[in-house]
Amino acid sequence: MLYWLSELLDINLLGYITVRAGISFFLALSFTLFLMPRFIRWAQATSSVQPINEWAPERHQGKAKTPTMGGIVFISGTILASLISIRYSNIYAVGAVATLILFAFIGFQDDYAKIKKNQNLAGLKARTKLLLQTLFASAISIFLYQASDFNTNLYIPFLKNPLFDMGVFAIFFWVVVIIATSNAVNLTDGLDGLATVPSIAALASFSIIIYITGNVTMSSYLLMPHINIGEVAIVSSALIGALTGFLWYNCHPAEVFMGDSGSLTIGAFLGYLAIISKSEILLLLIGSIFVIETLSVILQVGSYKLRKKRVFLMAPIHHHFEMKNWAENKIIVRFWIIATLSNIIALISLKIR
Repeated sequence: MLYWLSELLDINLLGYITVRAGISFFLALSFTLFLMPRFIRWAQATSSVQPINEWAPERHQGKAKTPTMGGIVFISGTILASLISIRYSNIYAVGAVATLILFAFIGFQDDYAKIKKNQNLAGLKARTKLLLQTLFASAISIFLYQASDFNTNLYIPFLKNPLFDMGVFAIFFWVVVIIATSNAVNLTDGLDGLATVPSIAALASFSIIIYITGNVTMSSYLLMPHINIGEVAIVSSALIGALTGFLWYNCHPAEVFMGDSGSLTIGAFLGYLAIISKSEILLLLIGSIFVIETLSVILQVGSYKLRKKRVFLMAPIHHHFEMKNWAENKIIVRFWIIATLSNIIALISLKIR
């Protein structure tokens, strides 16, 4: 809409991606700040609260009456702000919005089932959730594979040339990236604000990378592939704004949780950003906290099955530190610091090629 206005009214300022990204940030922030308190009151009135896993540390039982499914609010704010700000002729921006909608649908179904049955483990069956994730991730990956100016090369940090061309196997690789990242963020969302700030940091890094990749001059200077994806930075900026508004209510002690509606969607979106910016491997550093949380679960389950011994007191790893009697705020802020530092390193690596 804003781009259309820039052409209709000859307002050059609205044609710039950076300007529309800034506008989308504040629009999504405003939508979230306006709607979230109303959603919280509605959720409390209708008992749409977070069922707590019986295996979670005891201190979590006090959060049983906290409203959940806040992700629906900030994802809706992101989508609305994006639709106002993006250029519809850019297929990658449209694909970004589609990714948000598709995975928010899965998250909503999962959250609604948990609330309806009042059990943390009573959401969508794991098989059903994985099937939907695979279906939607496959649709997104095939969409990208068929894009005329998109390539299937695999890039790794510190090398200016692609490692090799994945060809049709890129579809399978991208499906894994989207599903893995979606579930990784979902695992991380266990403490107040724990997943929110690392998500903001990752989105900020990808916004920069995407803007550079979409700019002929900057991508050439940094020896990065050039793809017309700059408009996606607007959607990413909108989600940063929406998450900033959500953090106002989600910081400790949280007034609302994002639920799977938020975490699954954020993760899938980060996977999408990594794919279109040719940063699938760099995603391991950009999303370091999500990787650590996921690895802790894999190690815990693998060790117990093979040796009947646990590596951590409880997994994911943030629960391990809770069991060691770390204050919740200490765990959260230290994880935030790690996420911020890893993203700074990731951005520095762009120059080292």
